Amino acid sequence: MDTVYTDYFQKSKVFLYPLLKLRKGMTYVPIQTYICMEQSYTINDCMFICEYHVKSSDKFIAFYEKYLKSHKYFNKYIYQGKNYHLFIFDLKVHKKDFDRFVQGKYSQFSLESKLAILDFYISSGNMMQYMHSYLSPEFAHDDYAKALNVEVDIIKEVYEVCSIPNIEKETLNKKNETINCFLTNNSLYLEKL
Repeated sequence: MDTVYTDYFQKSKVFLYPLLKLRKGMTYVPIQTYICMEQSYTINDCMFICEYHVKSSDKFIAFYEKYLKSHKYFNKYIYQGKNYHLFIFDLKVHKKDFDRFVQGKYSQFSLESKLAILDFYISSGNMMQYMHSYLSPEFAHDDYAKALNVEVDIIKEVYEVCSIPNIEKETLNKKNETINCFLTNNSLYLEKL
């Protein structure tokens, strides 16, 4: 590895989306993902929120019926109009890995989760190299020390080579009463898909 990625990227999209085991390269992918929703979900809820901006065509409806609504982790769907869709998945079955994710302890993910993540990126060239280094950093410490021009002992002491998630950036904070009413189960009714 000649370079390291130092800019922030949405960690939930990289580490948690593959746990849904939706194959890479599907017609529709979320434009963004989150682990919290302001006034609705915190990191303690273990929810994973996928945000789609797409026209509600027959093709998209068939996609969400087949892959999202029927998904074993599917929890809620919210349509906000203007081609804005939220699909919320309950990742409590992966709570230990979810907690490790929040702490930035990617190398401590379960073997099952590591395999799902690596399988997702298997044909992604450079991304696969990064994922290997994030999930098994001990094999990448020398490369990171060289790329960052620091002593390898500093990298070994930190151990992880990917920064922790920025919870503020991993929080959907659209101030929308319709979403908040729906999620807190008030009397407002929205049809679920």
